[in-house]
Amino acid sequence: MKEKIVIQDLHKSFGPKIVLDGIDLTVRESEILCIIGISGVGKSVILKNLIGILTPDSGKIFVDGEEFTDADSETRMKILSKYGVLFQGAALFDSLNIFDNVAFGLRRKNLPEDQIKKIVPEMLENVGLRAIESRRVSELSGGMQKRVGLARSIAMRPEIMLYDEPTTGVDPITGGAVDRLIKKMRDSFGITSIVVTHDMRSAYRLGDRIAMLYDGKIIYTGPPDELKGTDEPHVRQFIEGRANGPIQVL
Repeated sequence: MKEKIVIQDLHKSFGPKIVLDGIDLTVRESEILCIIGISGVGKSVILKNLIGILTPDSGKIFVDGEEFTDADSETRMKILSKYGVLFQGAALFDSLNIFDNVAFGLRRKNLPEDQIKKIVPEMLENVGLRAIESRRVSELSGGMQKRVGLARSIAMRPEIMLYDEPTTGVDPITGGAVDRLIKKMRDSFGITSIVVTHDMRSAYRLGDRIAMLYDGKIIYTGPPDELKGTDEPHVRQFIEGRANGPIQVL
């Protein structure tokens, strides 16, 4: 399977705190890769480096064989145009109705308004929402807001989706529905997905492979069935949710 994203020896520190200490990770085209790990370990830092919100101290990131980290502005913009992002809180604009939220990126691309009027309902229907275009963000549940955020992202036809804790803050049934939507987006559009999560139920449902980040390094990568049977002590403690073990959080 073709390599879509390759991360090589990525380092990132904040002052004296080392967060990423030589990350090596490959994401294959059209796969869903889940990155797990305890809160604050640096999972979201990986995503922020991928889209240039943060700059790594050293290391390289390649997308479709092109280097992102030291690229010129034209190449960076071409690579960034391949991404869609679903932030933890959906990051919708409270001042806009649902139609205008989903249309936001399309208007920035200067698409004709009659074309936007066709795309927005189609994208909302793809995430299981109908006839809500005139509603306000405050009228929607947390799960519905996440789905609107996903509709806004897929409206831009991304090749790669980054999901930051997509099931955080919703009930288990809604979380399962969000997971089904993520898989549907991959199956319908061939989207390559990276899902940052500490929700193991979600990781098992979604992941073609699961990678665990601990102490600045990827300490395990493999399919869900292999992860469940691993003897690696840090991974076992995390997936079993045990307070006692090599990972000390207090």
